[in-house]
Amino acid sequence: MLHMLKKSFQVRPQLALALLALVATSASARDWQVDAAKSTLTFKGSYQGESFDGKFKKFDAAISYDEADLAKAKFDVKVDVASIDTASDERDDSLKGDEFFDPKKFPQAHFVTTAFAKGADGAVGAQGTLTIRDQSKPVTLKVKFAANGDKATLDVDTTLKRLDFGLGVSKDWVDVGADVPVHGHLVLTGK
Repeated sequence: MLHMLKKSFQVRPQLALALLALVATSASARDWQVDAAKSTLTFKGSYQGESFDGKFKKFDAAISYDEADLAKAKFDVKVDVASIDTASDERDDSLKGDEFFDPKKFPQAHFVTTAFAKGADGAVGAQGTLTIRDQSKPVTLKVKFAANGDKATLDVDTTLKRLDFGLGVSKDWVDVGADVPVHGHLVLTGK
């Protein structure tokens, strides 16, 4: 009998360790490393009816994502707004001015998710809060995620209302388009 009790105590610590390992691996979504050289954050704008393309050259994204368990997924993206590039120095200077991004006062835009939801069509939406300047607003991103082993791509799309974020609110900027489509394409490697 004593021998059986000793054996029981020896098995239980192993069982406890196995349960702890299972809980630890299921407690969070898979973390992904962003390949900054292959990833892009772009937008489309317009001024006086003429469209232009833009991008942010510097951004950092912490991505945890598991399409099988969206409750544990999280995006946390910080954008260096001074890195804006629209292929026009004059336009870039205006966008870096105090009526638009004003990076001296507000150096980063920040998006962090609050929830993910799968629609009836199977498409995933990432709901979160976007802060630009001193304005924080709810934003939903359309998510397309494709994984192949330790490699993946993440594409997100949304359309922002620039006035919601205090960008170009004076009458001097009425010729700037109100809607700004944004697209992120991230190339990821599993951690």
